[in-house]
Amino acid sequence: MNSGNTSNKMLVRGLLVALAASCFSLLASEPQGQNNNAPVFVKTKFGGFILGYDIDQTGTEGLLSESLTLSGGTFDVATETFDQKTGKILKVVSHQTSTHNDFVTLGIFGSSVGLVEFEKSKNIFVNQRLYKTINPLDANQFTGQWTPPLTTSDLILGVAPSQGSANTAVLASQSFNSFVFSSDVAANTFGPVIQLTNSVFGFNDSPVIAIDTVTNQAIVAASNGSPTSIPEIAEVDLTGGNVSEFTGLGFGFANGIAVDSEDGIACTSTEIDFSLEFYNLATQTGFKVPLHKATSQIYSGGYVQFDAVNKLFLVGQEFSSTAPSGSSIQVFNTQGKFIKAINGLSLPASPAYIALNPGQRRGFVIVTPALTELQSFTY
Repeated sequence: MNSGNTSNKMLVRGLLVALAASCFSLLASEPQGQNNNAPVFVKTKFGGFILGYDIDQTGTEGLLSESLTLSGGTFDVATETFDQKTGKILKVVSHQTSTHNDFVTLGIFGSSVGLVEFEKSKNIFVNQRLYKTINPLDANQFTGQWTPPLTTSDLILGVAPSQGSANTAVLASQSFNSFVFSSDVAANTFGPVIQLTNSVFGFNDSPVIAIDTVTNQAIVAASNGSPTSIPEIAEVDLTGGNVSEFTGLGFGFANGIAVDSEDGIACTSTEIDFSLEFYNLATQTGFKVPLHKATSQIYSGGYVQFDAVNKLFLVGQEFSSTAPSGSSIQVFNTQGKFIKAINGLSLPASPAYIALNPGQRRGFVIVTPALTELQSFTY
């Protein structure tokens, strides 16, 4: 397959449609009554499915993009900001009707800088990718451009969450070969492009990325997914370009990764053995713990997020092992101790981003099966 003729839009849409058709997790919420911690739901303005979202960790707003499928084979697409407290859409940043174009929210970076990919398409093929910034997010309008060292055929596989730090790390792929580079999104500056020569970090094995902002290293994990395959971990010097690899723990795909930069700890989730792995990045050693009450692969963890304020790792779980139905997020401290479970969610099969506001101990995740709304949770 020629990745130059492959659209992020088609990859994401195909995944979301498959999830919507196959996912049967039911929302298992307890009655909320007058509880101030009752979940807030954010519904897309035009009823489309969500293509990326995030929330400002030090502000009051969030950001999402959506795409509504029309009967004629085109789409209504938009990027919107919303209020974290009420879930109300605050501003439609940009809206296009009856188009093949797409907006994809890549996240919020640095100090309240929203980043959105705009895919200009002719039918199903993307012929140009532009990256727009909203700086600051509460400007509620595109204010600038981000111009990474990417061609139209390069696909972004992941951008490491790094709010509060100027730099982030980008994982991208060209013809199934992956590379990383750093960027200060607000300043529109970039570090050197560093190739990952080990094929396990290629597009087909769904590598995941985080950043150690203290050492300025990208931390990448991947496995070919077989029942006996053990993930490889790469530590990539984003300034000098050196790549150091070590064999990790666990079995199967690495579904998620997050890094506690202050303490040099990485946490990954693995598919086959439904476990978490905690690594000392300086010594390249670690230990493994099972997800709480998990007894089989169906309870494996997905996306991993780190709360740097409260020193907690949060792990998404499509099928809950702590509730009779629905999905959960399990919370662990940096020593691998289970703290609590957040139940009453409805997560998709593909690892779903966990957007956090650590100061308020609040977060947002996407809701299946329609994928047209976000649900808040507290922890």
